[in-house]
Amino acid sequence: MPDRKLADIGEDKTLLLLDDDEPFVRRLARAMEKRGFEVVTASGVQEAKGIVATSPPAYAVCDLRLEDGNGLDVVELLREKRPEVKVVVLTGYGAIATAVAAVKIGANDYLSKPADANDITNALLALPDDKPPPPENPMSADRVRWEHIQRVFELCDRNVSETARRLNMHRRTLQRILAKRSPR
Repeated sequence: MPDRKLADIGEDKTLLLLDDDEPFVRRLARAMEKRGFEVVTASGVQEAKGIVATSPPAYAVCDLRLEDGNGLDVVELLREKRPEVKVVVLTGYGAIATAVAAVKIGANDYLSKPADANDITNALLALPDDKPPPPENPMSADRVRWEHIQRVFELCDRNVSETARRLNMHRRTLQRILAKRSPR
């Protein structure tokens, strides 16, 4: 997929950046402004909902997990207020189930952090028939396994015994895996 340019942006260049990582938002906002977007930022779900209610943007980049809720709530509101909005969901907790949920709710794309401004711009300006290129650095099998274990652990409310039971794994083995750093 070729890099999209300013000419590909329609007349309305408003972009909402929703993320609670302040340094990341500042860097991304500067980069997106250089690409021609009119950026407004929000650090939480309630703040973003207020922005969407008063002036829904043409584009949005929403983090999935925020301190005061889930970015998918904002995606739903965006779709209600402005059905043609282009939304990219970003997350540091990439998982297939959350990607499917994001797309079902109305996200146009789903990117795992760290994503750079070029990836985000390309996702926001992608045509409906564009197919994403294969990843240059796909996750290793160890990383995919670790991500799955983390997801099940979160779904079990961080209960080690319940997670081990669901994964058909010994509890101590799971504890050792959880104590280690994530593989690359």
